[in-house]
Amino acid sequence: MNDPYWNHNVHHHPAVLAAVPDGCRTALDAGCGDGLLARKLAARSVSVTGVDRSPEMIELARGHAYVPGNVTYLEADYLVDGTLPENAYDFVSAVAVVHHAPFEEAVIRLTRLTAPGGRLVIVGLAANRTPLDWLISACGVPASRLLARRRGGTRGPAGMPMEDAYMSWRQVRQAVHRLLPGCDYRRTLLWRYVVVWDRPREGGP
Repeated sequence: MNDPYWNHNVHHHPAVLAAVPDGCRTALDAGCGDGLLARKLAARSVSVTGVDRSPEMIELARGHAYVPGNVTYLEADYLVDGTLPENAYDFVSAVAVVHHAPFEEAVIRLTRLTAPGGRLVIVGLAANRTPLDWLISACGVPASRLLARRRGGTRGPAGMPMEDAYMSWRQVRQAVHRLLPGCDYRRTLLWRYVVVWDRPREGGP
């Protein structure tokens, strides 16, 4: 699938797709926006649900020229809406979403949506607080400019809700290791972190 636009979130879609487990039956993209990632997930899962609380974003997602038949878009808040069954999704993704809500509440809710034995992937933002944070972020500037030039600039769907990150990189790292024991956490050059966590199966490791 050719991306209709490029930005730092779209840049991390390959990392999300690479984490989809073999034999995935049900996938959920929390905070799906205009549905771009959900449409990509359609090739790797039997069924995909994209959920977003923004009616404008869901309208864009549903109105796309091609929506795979195994993709459903819901206008709902993944944090509170009872239409999303817990323990039901083999794969859950949340890209640039958790910083829009209280972090711990958001992460715990995502873990509860993930089925036992399933996988959760979070791509998130954090705030620079230390000289090292600013140095690492500065290293991403040349790469971002080069990639944006190759992809025709940095942009996204009009009306996409935006929110500044409020937790520092250190706070996020400590929180995810506490909330998601055994997770893999890495900070990327383009001002994101990627967390991959496998929920233990009930009654087993």
